[in-house]
Amino acid sequence: MRLDHIGIAVKNLDEAVKFYRDVLGLELVKLEEVPEEKVRTAMFRAGEVFIELLQGTDPESAISKFIEKRGEGIHHIAIHVDDVDAKTEELRSKGVALTYDKPRVVAHGERKINFIHPKSAFGVLLEILTRVERK
Repeated sequence: MRLDHIGIAVKNLDEAVKFYRDVLGLELVKLEEVPEEKVRTAMFRAGEVFIELLQGTDPESAISKFIEKRGEGIHHIAIHVDDVDAKTEELRSKGVALTYDKPRVVAHGERKINFIHPKSAFGVLLEILTRVERK
């Protein structure tokens, strides 16, 4: 396992991209819409780890609801695992609360994800993921 990325919820992705790219000088790796999660994302390389900016595309998306309740800021920390299906079952067997019964394939098949509920992780939303293709 290794730290993959830190997800940051933003109201305006275009403005946030300008800050992370133009002010901080981070490399923009990918800009995309992830319809399965109702978000637009921007992924930046920050050394060996990525920073993912997320803007909700629907008022009912998890990101839109998060911002409405808590404002912009860190949304989740993502950990890469070799096999998200196996890790999901292992965590479930240990009594860990997960967001999805089974991992979801997102980002046009590039990632398979699940989330560990904050009540099982001391208030932090943790994403576990397997990248099919690392860009």
